[in-house]
Amino acid sequence: MTPDTAFAELTGILSSLLTQAELFLLSLLRPWNAYQIGIALGLFLAAHLGARLIAPRIYEWMRGLESVAKWRMRVLVLLHRRVRMILFALLAWLAVLVMREITWPSRSYLLAIVAELATAWLFIAVITRLIGNPVLRTLVRYGAWTWVTLSILNLTEPARQALDSIGISFGESRLTLWLAMQAVVLLLVLITLARFATTVSAARIRSNDDISPSMQVLAVKFLQVLLYGAAFFIALKLVGVDLTGLAVLSGAIGVGLGFGLQKVVSNLVSGVILLLDRSIKPGDVISLGETFGWINSLGARYVSITTRDGKEYLIPNEDLITGQVVNWSHSNDFVRLDIYFGTAYGDDPHKVRKIAIEAAAGTARVLADRPPVCHIVGFGDSSVDYILRFWIKDPTGGLTNIRGNVYLALWDAFQEHGISIPFPQREVRVLEGSELGTRKIADERGNL
Repeated sequence: MTPDTAFAELTGILSSLLTQAELFLLSLLRPWNAYQIGIALGLFLAAHLGARLIAPRIYEWMRGLESVAKWRMRVLVLLHRRVRMILFALLAWLAVLVMREITWPSRSYLLAIVAELATAWLFIAVITRLIGNPVLRTLVRYGAWTWVTLSILNLTEPARQALDSIGISFGESRLTLWLAMQAVVLLLVLITLARFATTVSAARIRSNDDISPSMQVLAVKFLQVLLYGAAFFIALKLVGVDLTGLAVLSGAIGVGLGFGLQKVVSNLVSGVILLLDRSIKPGDVISLGETFGWINSLGARYVSITTRDGKEYLIPNEDLITGQVVNWSHSNDFVRLDIYFGTAYGDDPHKVRKIAIEAAAGTARVLADRPPVCHIVGFGDSSVDYILRFWIKDPTGGLTNIRGNVYLALWDAFQEHGISIPFPQREVRVLEGSELGTRKIADERGNL
């Protein structure tokens, strides 16, 4: 189909639609059609006034309900917000039934269309509330309203022909607006189903304690890619798109992305490696450079790490593969901590070691089954230097705070047993004959 032929066909379809619209508007000028429009407007006004009267009472009744299931309360709230539309649909159908009993059915034709539209719009508005995504819910709602309105007005075929006449050609293939809309609708439906299946499957995978956390994340990611990819290709296949040409195009795009997005691809591959080798997993406590915290989640591009001060760092997966990472809880949760201190030379080192071990053992979070140890590591300028080692099993509780608690316990124990912690001191002697010594002697003689 050439562009001129398509344009001529589109012009003819639009002219036909305009002619039908003109005939419809002229038909509204007939007495009984005008009466039906007036009745519909009156029913809408009555529904509006009735909603203003009934809705507050329904709201007060809902507030007085107790021990009501959450989903039932949501249904009540949903219906409460659409009291006017519900009343209008009921009144419209009641008017249609009454008019069909007392007069000819043709004299309630427009009113029946209004009742069908009101009922369909009400049903769509209620059903689409089940969609959680606001953008997707809005698209589905307005798309369904448009399609239902065209179906009730018997305009679906002219609308389809008009949309099918708008498009572009690629060699022997032609992409029309109607085909694109079909693909979008099918894709939205299939993605919604894939999302539901992914959510249900992910919940079951995470509840399985036999699967490690890293393998759970890998399984969920693989399932998401599989289902969403299947939804995309199935939607294209259902609307008649040739996937052979798409495969060639996707291959060319993939090569371009491989060169232009090397870091992104590297992070994606690194993420898969991290999940497969299970070197890190959600809940592990790690150190990377100056960053210390526990892994909150593993993403396709980055790892989320939460620190003790509440900050959340997004570390690229590539950094975890190529850099040095300290995993405090890789194979087990046991962590050994070292602290250094010194005492005066006049204190008995045997007594100091015993007191330090007892002070550390009495501190909360320090393990008793792996008792602390204390050793002399050197003789300093002003103190005997010691190292105190102890074990904990909960690195997620913090390392600085437990070190501080052990230091505080040492301070209290040393104060109790009279052990002093020395600090550097210097003695300055002024030699006779130096400039400073001469001035000092002169000052002393002057004072005399």
